[in-house]
Amino acid sequence: MIRLDHITLTFPDGDGRVTAVDDVSLTAHPGTVTGITGPSGSGKSSLLAVAATLIRPDSGQIRIDDVDAGGLDAADATELRRDKIGIVFQQSNLIPSLTAREQLTVMNELGARHSRRTRSAAVARADVLLDAVGLADHAQKRPHQLSGGQRQRINIARALMNDPSVLLIDEPTSALDQERGASIIDLILRLTGELDTSTLLVTHDLVHLPRMHGVVHLVDGRLVDALATA
Repeated sequence: MIRLDHITLTFPDGDGRVTAVDDVSLTAHPGTVTGITGPSGSGKSSLLAVAATLIRPDSGQIRIDDVDAGGLDAADATELRRDKIGIVFQQSNLIPSLTAREQLTVMNELGARHSRRTRSAAVARADVLLDAVGLADHAQKRPHQLSGGQRQRINIARALMNDPSVLLIDEPTSALDQERGASIIDLILRLTGELDTSTLLVTHDLVHLPRMHGVVHLVDGRLVDALATA
């Protein structure tokens, strides 16, 4: 699971500092999706970056499974991120020259050395995930041959390649129409349950919130609401 305790994050702003995340605490349990919502500039993406160990907060604790991420040096934090955390950015950032299968197998090469699969095992894992996201027949296609929804599905499969326990997703439906966006949320909910990940999902699309296991609402960096929805 992932647990954030009293996270505060500030950034330089002229002669002072601006608070992006202000004393936020939340926990995401295995097999659940927690939605993070709020107006633009409320700190949603900053909180996700802290959860991903991409930014070190000014104060507070991040625990991923049984590891205190804040106590790790840069090298160990990088290894934790590769082994434990799958990140789905708002833009798919797929590599234009690689096929759908290769987008996934390259993640095996980037993983921690002790946890890397053999090439054949990596291909087999990639094919399982492509099937899970409904793209088994698209393994040899490159990004320009895929729709926006298909590219986002590849993005999700890629984030799951190294069997993370935590899945962090930033605005997965922002570039999709309502129908395709709903199918992406369906996919995330299903895979979270099947793979028992702890999923945090930033979204501006309020129509999807009732389907999530919990919702937190941020305003000016502060947690103003936390509601169980399932």
